[in-house]
Amino acid sequence: MGSINASAAHPLSGKVVLVTGGSRGIGAAIARRFGAVGSHVAIGYRSGNAAAEEVLRDIAAAGSQGVAVAGDVAKPEDAKAMVAKVVARFGRIDVLVNCAGISEYRPFEASDPAFFHAIFDTNVLGIIAVIQAALPHLSAPGGRIINFSSALATRPIPKTSIYAASKAAVAALSHALAKEFGPRGITVNTIAPGVIETDMTTDILAERGAGILAMTPLGRIGQPDDISGVALFLASPDAGWLTGRTLIVDGGVS
Repeated sequence: MGSINASAAHPLSGKVVLVTGGSRGIGAAIARRFGAVGSHVAIGYRSGNAAAEEVLRDIAAAGSQGVAVAGDVAKPEDAKAMVAKVVARFGRIDVLVNCAGISEYRPFEASDPAFFHAIFDTNVLGIIAVIQAALPHLSAPGGRIINFSSALATRPIPKTSIYAASKAAVAALSHALAKEFGPRGITVNTIAPGVIETDMTTDILAERGAGILAMTPLGRIGQPDDISGVALFLASPDAGWLTGRTLIVDGGVS
């Protein structure tokens, strides 16, 4: 009973949160984190219905409401349909977390147009499409947009040129939109994680985990909840005077 009372008292209790890429990894941790404080959470996912349903069960177990909405954010018509389902269920959107993304590295010489479009269509166009679809339904003033870049946008490594460029574009887009949406009372901020231990980074950690650990001042590999807490802060009233910023969250590597 104590935890339910704590959730009801949280300033984000009852807020409607859409998390794209919310069925796995960092996105799933964010969805669960909002559900734990009483938010209504919509989980956007491209594939893997079973994973989305598992996150929904955890949200329900926390006493919160959730819905799963399938779609490929790289397709603007899918983005519109996903947002429409959220609005049909909850009536509005208060917080938009654009966590959906593709992470693939290739040598520059092997980066053909198809690879470029696969990365940029999801990582950049996908964010644009979801924001455009959600904006008419986003609380104003008080709405929050949280986009995802990467620490690689400012400290790239070999074979990440296209991916790093897409994530740098997200940071620039967020900065510009913060200026554009500020008069409406909507903040736009970006989280740029370092390497976080998820199913998407298994190969990276197997290959470079010891080196990453050695260069991390906090002396461990980042976990999804290290990022979900930052997202919760950016959505909260405490971050109401913060907009247009990219927060590099990498344990001090940068």
